[in-house]
Amino acid sequence: MPLGLIALAIGGFGIGLTEFIIMGLLPEVAADFAVDPTAAGWLITGYALSVVVGALLLTAAVNRFNRKKVLAWLMVLFILGNLVSALAPTYEIMLLGRIIAALCHGSFFGIGSVVAASLVPENKKAGAIAIMFTGLTAANVLGVPFGTLLGQAAGWRSTFFAITLIGVIALIGLLVFIPRTAAAAAGTRSLGNELRVFRSPQVWLSLGVTVLGYGGMFGAFTYIAFTLTEVTGFSAGAVPWLLILFGIGLVIGNIVGGKAADRSLDTTLIVLLGGLVVILVVFALTAQNPVMTVIVLVLMGSFGFGTVPGLQMRVMRQAQDAPTLASGANIAAFNLGNALGAWLGGLTIAAGLGYTSPIWAGAAVTAAAVVLLGGAMLRANAASRRSVSPLSAPAPVAVPEFAE
Repeated sequence: MPLGLIALAIGGFGIGLTEFIIMGLLPEVAADFAVDPTAAGWLITGYALSVVVGALLLTAAVNRFNRKKVLAWLMVLFILGNLVSALAPTYEIMLLGRIIAALCHGSFFGIGSVVAASLVPENKKAGAIAIMFTGLTAANVLGVPFGTLLGQAAGWRSTFFAITLIGVIALIGLLVFIPRTAAAAAGTRSLGNELRVFRSPQVWLSLGVTVLGYGGMFGAFTYIAFTLTEVTGFSAGAVPWLLILFGIGLVIGNIVGGKAADRSLDTTLIVLLGGLVVILVVFALTAQNPVMTVIVLVLMGSFGFGTVPGLQMRVMRQAQDAPTLASGANIAAFNLGNALGAWLGGLTIAAGLGYTSPIWAGAAVTAAAVVLLGGAMLRANAASRRSVSPLSAPAPVAVPEFAE
């Protein structure tokens, strides 16, 4: 295995850890800065919105530069952002650090996928990309729970110092192990040509499903530490171990959801999103029950993250002329969904509806995704029928009849 892939995976691990670790540490961070949970939630929302900006604008801006250098500078941005977060004297500086770190997220995964594929032969490119994204999965399964443990034991700032160190290790790996030849080529297709893909209504519908589908799950997950401690009654020390269960669900969902989507894309998405709505409703109704909460956490991770391969595939399939830009746009859509879910969850808490209210909001948002996907499927089927309808075929040319 090329060592460059390991460096990319370490970078993905650090970025995934930065995005998700804040959920487990949100109570500690809120208490330290003396802000309420709704304000603390902006550390998640602000990050997600910055990922949207970086995934679209930053990727377009660096498209023509050497990819190895771009990846290195993106990792420098990541290191800087997490260092600012670790040292932040105020809530506002903490938010600034989160925004700086988030800018590299979308571009790193988009450009990193291209570089990962260039490191291996043609028949191993998908596997190489999967290795890079293994870092993101590992961040959820191992990094977030143990990072939460570290933050609870030594203070939340220690976790961000640790993430900064991971960024330094990834940067060294990228500089040393990514060959110049593998990353030298830059894109030459004009941005105008790439943007034409967004004329397709199906592309926009697919992006909308991503925003709502992932936003529903993320909205329920954003305030999970408060739900587990204030509603279910678990101790703060139990939260990291419960997050491991959620992470196991992510891994299961990613594998099973990807294989199912290869067989039947839209059907898989409808089943998973519909199942997620049911699971969130059950969670909201049984959050006071520790046993049910444990079971639902695994299922929520499985069904929620199981949609990710299919959502990514649907956008790319509908944007065959510019799949790279569409893929980047879908990463932005995931994080726009993150921001939407966190914002709506914060509104429900601020309205005094309690710590199960973000789960109800997540169920409603996911239900909207099911409706939108259903509409997109009906539209696609109608377009398919029109394309093969006899009425759409050219009229036969009349042949004159001659008398015998």
